[in-house]
This record gives sequence, structure tokens and C-alpha cells, in this order.
Amino acid sequence: MATVAKGGLVALFKRGWNEIPEIIGSGVMAVIGVGLMGLSLMTYTAKDGDNRKHKMKYTVIRDDDPRAACVRSGIDG
Repeated sequence: MATVAKGGLVALFKRGWNEIPEIIGSGVMAVIGVGLMGLSLMTYTAKDGDNRKHKMKYTVIRDDDPRAACVRSGIDG
């Protein structure tokens, strides 16, 4: 079992970078990708990204529903 010796995690990272740079590099890119995905998901939900313009089934939204302000107008009926 590997233990973190003198130098801590920085030394372990440097040793990994010297021995297997492809794995360390792809791991860093994966962490960045997961972080960007989380940030995008938070932005999507904060800006009401689930308000789809076209839906597959008919939906009735009453005037007192808070989602009514987000729905596009312009459909006569």
C-alpha cells in the first residue's frame, strides 16, 4: 500500500507526473470537466432552463402559477 511520505500530496503529484503524465493530465482534465458541468447545471437551474418552448403534450398554466411569468406569450386561444 502506498503512503504519502515526506512532501505530502504535492510530492505525490510530482512523482505521478514524472511516472504517468497521461493519467495525471487526463485526471486533471476530468476534474475540470466535472467542475464545469456542475457550474453549468447550477446556471441552467438558476435561469429556469427547463422552460421549454415546445412541449409534446398540452399543458394548462393558471394565472396565479409562478411559472406563468416565464411562459412566452403570443398564442391566441
